[in-house]
Amino acid sequence: MSKPAFLLEDFLPYRLSVAANRVSRLFASRYGREFGLTIPEWRVMAVLGRFGPLPAREIAARTAMDKVKVSRAVALLLDRRLVLRRADRADARLQWLDLSAAGARMHAAIVPMARALEDELLAGLDAAEVAVLRRALGVIGERLAGEGEGID
Repeated sequence: MSKPAFLLEDFLPYRLSVAANRVSRLFASRYGREFGLTIPEWRVMAVLGRFGPLPAREIAARTAMDKVKVSRAVALLLDRRLVLRRADRADARLQWLDLSAAGARMHAAIVPMARALEDELLAGLDAAEVAVLRRALGVIGERLAGEGEGID
């Protein structure tokens, strides 16, 4: 008895990865032209704009980016004075990151671009399909959240 064919194009992790990469590149082409940010830099700014101030390890956890990529993005954002860093009062080893005033203005200018892209991406779906998509992504994301990112 032969094994059924493995159709990569139907494999959910592959499809999610390809879609996410395409969306990220499309969005980056828009904000990158105007603001000169890379994908990791925007992700750091987006997380700080929504949840900041945060330590770099929390940014890495919220973006699912590795610590090295976050560290490089933060260094570039610090150099451009888009992000500020301060030591924790109780633990000087802990560094808190937040958007500077210039970073907050840039973030505020990019958010409408993000919303417009989301509207474009969802344009072919009706409200029920959008609700199912959001719910399904939420369930998958919750199942993957945590230390080992393993599925029970």
